[in-house]
Amino acid sequence: MRQYYVYIVTNRSRTLYTGVTGNLYRRVYEHKNKLIGGFTKKYNITKLVWYEVTSEITSAIVREKQIKGWLRKKKIALIESMNPEWKDLSEEWT
Repeated sequence: MRQYYVYIVTNRSRTLYTGVTGNLYRRVYEHKNKLIGGFTKKYNITKLVWYEVTSEITSAIVREKQIKGWLRKKKIALIESMNPEWKDLSEEWT
């Protein structure tokens, strides 16, 4: 069964980026190594602070859009419900 991930990454100043991927390990690696240009590269957004898993790509995309539409305060509450210390959840992967 294939898995899809909705995730939030951040930087030191807690700028937030929400994305969706079919391979969370690869995508976080790309963010950390700035392999893809754009917002996350420009703002050095490399720290995975929240994610959730689903088996349906359409559900993942709907959830990503939902979160992107939220106010910052609600996104922070979501992160802190899973990761109150804002630890890098990918730190143990390498």
